[in-house]
Amino acid sequence: MATPTSDPRHETIDWEAAEERACELLRSEGFEIVARNWRCRSGEIDVIARDGPVLAFIEVKARRSAAYGGPEGAVHRAKQRRIIAAARSFLSTAGCELPIRFDVVTFVGRRSQLYRDAFQAEDGCSPS
Repeated sequence: MATPTSDPRHETIDWEAAEERACELLRSEGFEIVARNWRCRSGEIDVIARDGPVLAFIEVKARRSAAYGGPEGAVHRAKQRRIIAAARSFLSTAGCELPIRFDVVTFVGRRSQLYRDAFQAEDGCSPS
């Protein structure tokens, strides 16, 4: 009879808990949470938050271990394009005129990292 392995690739992540931890981290850094899991036709944004005068669109990634690469590597160019498209949709819907930024919050086990300005839109993706 086969026994289950402890391969971290097969362990599930509690995404809701990871996003809640991300919001706690962001609040501790002075962010004000505007929205969570904002969805549109273009995609989803995990967290939208104000960081002073800037509106940040934040992707949350978690891994149990870094054995198969860090979570920040999962925010590849195609994922960035989906986040940017969703941000454009949010900006047009909300009529927002704030400067914007794209951040990533990662978790590996209990370690967390906030990457401010993790990537940029090729065309600047501004509210106007």
